[in-house]
Amino acid sequence: MSFTSAYSKYQYFLTSSPAPYVAHIQINRPTKLNAFKEAMWLELRTLFNQLSVDPDVRAVVLSGAGDKAFTAGLDVTEASQNGLLNPEGNLDGARKAAKLRRHIAEFQECITAVEKCEKPVIAVMHGISIGLAIDISCCADVRVCAANTRFAVKEVDIGLAADIGTLARLPKVVGSFSWVKDIALSARDFGAEEALRVGFVSQVHESKEKAVEAAVRMAAFIGGKSPVAVQGTKEVLNHARDHAVEENLKYVGIWNAAALQTGDVQAALLSGMQKRKPTFEKL
Repeated sequence: MSFTSAYSKYQYFLTSSPAPYVAHIQINRPTKLNAFKEAMWLELRTLFNQLSVDPDVRAVVLSGAGDKAFTAGLDVTEASQNGLLNPEGNLDGARKAAKLRRHIAEFQECITAVEKCEKPVIAVMHGISIGLAIDISCCADVRVCAANTRFAVKEVDIGLAADIGTLARLPKVVGSFSWVKDIALSARDFGAEEALRVGFVSQVHESKEKAVEAAVRMAAFIGGKSPVAVQGTKEVLNHARDHAVEENLKYVGIWNAAALQTGDVQAALLSGMQKRKPTFEKL
């Protein structure tokens, strides 16, 4: 089955394979600035769960369709009309809270699917990249952006604390609690250069097109490596972020006790000695 046919069922995401072992996913609701409604985040989870186990995919590029936005975040109008922000009916406070808690937990799980994807994910942001854009990009492994990107942790401006992952992940991404509180408490905008300076993104490019091209090159380069090594490295790095050094050393020891039995190690070493590019079996 071709990549196109394997991923043809998605309504809100464009899918393509611009290089061997690379999937390019585009959030596809440009007339609404790629703002998310419930059907979109449910589809995002399904899509990234599929990418995670697809042996023909070794790296993923995630961007937004259109010229104006990566994503403008939550479609607040639609969420309000559907009762997601404030459940209607005659439910008492406890039952409303239970309904909201379950909804928030599912929403969080859908966005976390990007982080849990076994393959490296490179987020490419441009234009308006606010609210949910930060939640999603914090789940990516690498972030790059166009020079025109306008970021914001916008939730305070709509009367709530961000609850889909930004407040948990962003301090670990940039390493400066002061800066995170600066932008989260004020909900102010920040641009590409500030994002680069604090380490939120690792590259800034002159345009969206250049940023996507750079991300695809990076993904293709990673896709040529051993998938056992790449996926193991992502897993161990994510574990290290959330655990003590001693725990992570024990974890990687157990992980590599299995992973070192791969033939990829010998293939990589031999190719280095023979000065040729190695090839690796699908995983």
